[in-house]
Amino acid sequence: MPCDTRLKPKQTIQERAAEVRTSVARLERLIAAGQVRVKVGPQGAVAFSAWGDNERDGVTDACAYRRIMSTGSALARAAIARAEQLSGRTVDRQVVGQGAHSHDGGKTWHGHKS
Repeated sequence: MPCDTRLKPKQTIQERAAEVRTSVARLERLIAAGQVRVKVGPQGAVAFSAWGDNERDGVTDACAYRRIMSTGSALARAAIARAEQLSGRTVDRQVVGQGAHSHDGGKTWHGHKS
């Protein structure tokens, strides 16, 4: 996954991959406990509100979403489906892949154009 390659100084890719797995597993537990909410933006991007910087360990919302959808718990996937229903739109994988995101838990959305 792309966020596996965002290495910290003197960190191996295996160590980073383990960090990402741990961070996303923690996110899944927080979602299941109702402490983190899933939000779907107007353009189809996804954000996890109340997921703090110290908990995410450099993992982006997009990366966490991709990992949850590929290997995540049924409860976390159900929370994403519920957020899609409540927002009236689905998460657009192309928009997520192009980098649309939120830095404030889904209050504002933007993308980085190169």
